[in-house]
Amino acid sequence: MDKKLRIDPHNVPNHVAVIMDGNGRWAKGKGMNRIFGHRNALTAVRETIEAAAEIGTKAITLYAFSTENWNRPKTEVKALMTLLINSLNNELKTFQENDVKVNAIGSIDSLPSNAQKTLQSVIDKTNKNKRIVLTLALSYGAREEIVNTIKNISKKVVNNELNIEEIDEKIINNHLYTFNLPDVDLMIRTSGEQRISNFLLWQMAYAELYFTDILWPDFRREHFFDAIIEYQNRERRFGKTSEQITPTEK
Repeated sequence: MDKKLRIDPHNVPNHVAVIMDGNGRWAKGKGMNRIFGHRNALTAVRETIEAAAEIGTKAITLYAFSTENWNRPKTEVKALMTLLINSLNNELKTFQENDVKVNAIGSIDSLPSNAQKTLQSVIDKTNKNKRIVLTLALSYGAREEIVNTIKNISKKVVNNELNIEEIDEKIINNHLYTFNLPDVDLMIRTSGEQRISNFLLWQMAYAELYFTDILWPDFRREHFFDAIIEYQNRERRFGKTSEQITPTEK
């Protein structure tokens, strides 16, 4: 039985975030270098995006490159940037065919100029697509995002564009990289690690966390559906008691 048939179409997460972990270990297990693992992760990316779109998820955010990843060996970083460029160019047709709108968050200015140019081109060409928003977190760190948000809000207060009393969760949300995205409902992390790793800290305040031992290059459509089924079996209370939850709030 197709696992997709077990999914309640009325209770799918609007926004799924994914920490794609395990490429290096997958490659090492096959006696290859880490880059081999990164290259073989593209099928997992494609199937995950397609599966999310199939069930009606409106947004999916992939942790593609963190601010800390710049500390990796220069050869690996260079290879990752080249892989990013090639992947975006190769997947553009698939994005268009599946009505995928591409978005990016993070310190995009720190990426190599050719990567920035390719990324912006794909963003522009998919701008009118509406089925699902694919956000790539690149040179991203949640603490850095929050610091930048505080700085931007503070500037408005200093310039008398905003009163301190007006600052609330909505104001903060509107100054985050993800201002145009809903809060994360479900976070998936592969490879058995059980950490958030500085990813969307504000946005995941009430997210369900799903961890799997599967290494990212082996992650497929059915594994994504496993995560969705687990999500649907949980009760999301948002601080309330079970008795207070109504069907529309689950």
